[in-house]
Amino acid sequence: MDQVLKEKTIGKPRILLAPLDWGLGHATRCIPIIRQLQQQGCEVLVAAEGRQAILLQQEFPELMILPLKGYHIKYAGSAIGLFLSVFFQVPKILRSIRCEHAWLLSIVNEYDIDAVISDNRYGLYHKKIPCIFITHQLTIRNPLGRWAENILQKRNYKFINRFTACWVPDEEAEKNLAGELSHPVKKPAVPVHYIGPLSRLVKSNVQEEKGHLLICLSGPEPQRTLLENKMIKEIAHYNGTATVIRGLPGTASVIPSSNMIRFYNHLPAHELSDEMMKAEYVIGRSGYSSIMDLLTLQKKSILIPTPGQTEQEYLAAYLSKRKIVFSVQQKGFSLRTALEKARQFHYQLTPENNNETLKQVIAAFVAGLSQ
Repeated sequence: MDQVLKEKTIGKPRILLAPLDWGLGHATRCIPIIRQLQQQGCEVLVAAEGRQAILLQQEFPELMILPLKGYHIKYAGSAIGLFLSVFFQVPKILRSIRCEHAWLLSIVNEYDIDAVISDNRYGLYHKKIPCIFITHQLTIRNPLGRWAENILQKRNYKFINRFTACWVPDEEAEKNLAGELSHPVKKPAVPVHYIGPLSRLVKSNVQEEKGHLLICLSGPEPQRTLLENKMIKEIAHYNGTATVIRGLPGTASVIPSSNMIRFYNHLPAHELSDEMMKAEYVIGRSGYSSIMDLLTLQKKSILIPTPGQTEQEYLAAYLSKRKIVFSVQQKGFSLRTALEKARQFHYQLTPENNNETLKQVIAAFVAGLSQ
């Protein structure tokens, strides 16, 4: 199969795409990018491992997945523990960046790659071919305040400026989804293109069922399991129906379902779209990819930021203030209380995205490869 792959189709640019392994969101938001690349005549290779590789292989069975080791960031069970855990893993992250850069230098010639699209993988830059860096975090929030954010931004930009350009999955306009995260005062030195929100989901004709809940679990451990355990206890006393997506693609075992509560380890995009359309409320983390999915389908949500993850805490507060999402804290979470408050919350959902900006940016990118 490798040998067949190396024989590149004449006239088709070969693009290597690689998502970060920090939860599934980086992989899911790459799905519409892969679709657009294919529609515009590109051949796509994916570099990933673990759950990210499984998810993308399920969505695109025809794609070759090149094994690329992830950063393997470990979370903690508390907010302060999370910050300290990530801080002490910085040397490990830097080693991973060096390793993936060395990997890319060898793989570009071996597979005759024309360009790279990296979703938050800092080492996937190359001096001889175009390399795009995708991020919605040009400002990286942290609990130490602005002075620390300025230091992190300089470090962040030092890596981003090694790439050809930076794509930001958000609107450039004032009414955007990520606020200061994606719209800093100072931007990287390389060209920055706002490509619009990204979602793998598509609206369907499935009708909403009053009282039906969709609970989407996601993110690294142990926080995913901590929220799952809390949700299972809560929905055991819920008198309506619910569907729980555990966020574990490729896992064999699944929690037994009942007539009222159904459990799935993972659902492909079209089935997840239907489940989300059916739900009166979607409950999950305030991760950016999840938020983009919710707004694509125009769904009311109850979002629970991961404790200590400053990005999710900022997004939850920013979008709650704009009445786009309703958010609650994980500590002391009560499903009944959250639903009561959500029903009194005046949601003001933004217009859905049509991916037109993404089409235009990728069209310009592909045209540049042939020059």
